[in-house]
Amino acid sequence: MYAVTFAKGQTPPVKGFWSMTLYNDRHLFTPNPLKRYSLGTKNKTLKYNSDDSLTIYAGAMSPGKDKEANWLPAPNGTFSLYIRGYWADKAMLDGTWTPPTIEKEK
Repeated sequence: MYAVTFAKGQTPPVKGFWSMTLYNDRHLFTPNPLKRYSLGTKNKTLKYNSDDSLTIYAGAMSPGKDKEANWLPAPNGTFSLYIRGYWADKAMLDGTWTPPTIEKEK
């Protein structure tokens, strides 16, 4: 399981919307029971942490019912994550904003 945590107020700076999308090793969506392939601004059920940060989980197994709203189901094996910013703010374009690191959960 992997986790990407955006600090409070540090989600991708956009005027439109942003998403994090998961692809398999052939750069295709992987069928999953949630039929979920991306998470972001348009997902109204995302759960923020008590400090107002946002953690998105990616992995083959659910991170648990309490975190499932923020889970991108992944295949076993290789996959990739992409952050997309639609109508990106200057900070996203000039590199002032940088995405958080991907952490491997224990």
